[in-house]
Amino acid sequence: MPRNGLPKYCSWNIDRHGNRRVRFRRNGISRYLTGIPWSEDFMRQYASALEGVEAQAGNVGAARTIPGSINALAVSYYRSPDFRGLQASTQKSRRYIIEPFRHEHGDKPVRRLERKHIKDLLGGKADKPQAANNLLKVLRVMLAHAVEIGMIASNPAIGIKGYKASREGYHPWSEVEAAQFAAAYPVGSKERLAFTLALYTGQRVSDLVRMGWQHVRGERIAVCQQKTDKPLLLKMHPELVQVLESLARNNLTFILTERGTAFTPGGFSLWFSRRCREAGLTNCTAHGLRKLALTRRANAGASTDMLKAFGGHATSKQVERYTREADQVRLDEQGLELQLRAEREQDLSNLRPRLDKRG
Repeated sequence: MPRNGLPKYCSWNIDRHGNRRVRFRRNGISRYLTGIPWSEDFMRQYASALEGVEAQAGNVGAARTIPGSINALAVSYYRSPDFRGLQASTQKSRRYIIEPFRHEHGDKPVRRLERKHIKDLLGGKADKPQAANNLLKVLRVMLAHAVEIGMIASNPAIGIKGYKASREGYHPWSEVEAAQFAAAYPVGSKERLAFTLALYTGQRVSDLVRMGWQHVRGERIAVCQQKTDKPLLLKMHPELVQVLESLARNNLTFILTERGTAFTPGGFSLWFSRRCREAGLTNCTAHGLRKLALTRRANAGASTDMLKAFGGHATSKQVERYTREADQVRLDEQGLELQLRAEREQDLSNLRPRLDKRG
């Protein structure tokens, strides 16, 4: 994050009326952004300004690209409604994957791209299976766009299988690990605040770093998920309420950097991971607390719809793992109870003949 506490390409300026305002400047594009920095409305304006820069870059790139090439496809895709309709964070992630691919293969013709070429590309990333899978997903989307605009007759990425992904992904915290972190950082510390906010809201890092008093609605906290643009109104856990009560109300976000500014998602993730390592939790991350939050609710008997309402998930499939694991524990306990009951009844039935003989 820049030292001024604002997003990239933004700075504080005094306008002609003497008012202090945030100004966006990049590649000749300059505009004032209104509202509270990092708020939902502010970030929409920021994303719009970035789109203007990207469109300008796309126009420059179009003049240098060979028609029908990978470069030309990338430029066309960046201009498409499908790409422009994505969240700014998703656009950035896709560019991060597309641009290295363009750098290596940009001048090659799209129409000559075959399944075997894509398989070779994935094979070259065998040591990074997740990166290979991400490339495959993006190529499917780009080549679907190529089919739509007549660059290629069919999509050669359809039907190609990626590498088997890890089921777990980010390491989910255990209750023992949560207790260890809490013991290392007492109530009142920034670490404990971040831990409590993540655990009792169950939200992603990109949403945690934007939360502040302006989002509190009585006993609830309002969230508009940056990844999905989904609005949530979550009732706060009593422990979260207690931790927040001690915080000042003159800051835009609950969690602040050492300079007193808001964290970026990446900066917060790095900072929190370091705090975890200092507490002896080398495998724990902030996102792993989201998994523990969902696991706790599932173990308490929350339904699939309850978990979706809490985590902001769009489909039941995204949360069924938590309910399935919780159901496994409950069903195992119920099965053991049935077994023990049967064994006790069997012991009693074996004991009755002996008692009858004695009688």
